[in-house]
Amino acid sequence: MNALIQLWLPVLVAAVLVFVASSLIHMVFKWHNRDYRKLANEDDVQAAMRAGSPTPGLYTLPHCTDMKAMQEEPMLTKLREGPVVFMTVFRNGPPRMGASLLQWFGLNLAIAAIAAMLAVHVLGTSVRAPYAAHLAGVLAFLAYGGGGVQAGIWMGKPWGSVAKDLLDALIYGVVTALAFWWLWPGG
Repeated sequence: MNALIQLWLPVLVAAVLVFVASSLIHMVFKWHNRDYRKLANEDDVQAAMRAGSPTPGLYTLPHCTDMKAMQEEPMLTKLREGPVVFMTVFRNGPPRMGASLLQWFGLNLAIAAIAAMLAVHVLGTSVRAPYAAHLAGVLAFLAYGGGGVQAGIWMGKPWGSVAKDLLDALIYGVVTALAFWWLWPGG
């Protein structure tokens, strides 16, 4: 635990650098903007959903509770006719960016702290900085990139979008590595 206290600065700097890199990706470069499409009949779909009053949460369309039901003809017909949808419904109103940005920064801190703990546990603090930075960067890449791949496999996220998520993760891993290289106590 004492070694982790020594690493508060690289953890904090890594979290801040990832936050800044993410802000640049989403607000300046905007390479994820094309990942989202508009429905041709958006107003009709929104009106139909509004009539159903869905509460915030995860939904599937058509909804099926188990694999056995997916073998029954009525469900197979719905699946064939489509659309097949995995959907997240948020609360009504504008997005609460402040809360989301705070949670994002908290995740960045957690990933950097876990990378620091694992680097200390595996390598110790006396190891040269490039080795610690390499391990922290790889761990950060895996943490940031794994969710996009999982969404591609299980939720149908387009693989082009997953590739951009992995590029984001690579950038976050590199800036994490740079922070650890620069500020690792073992030099």
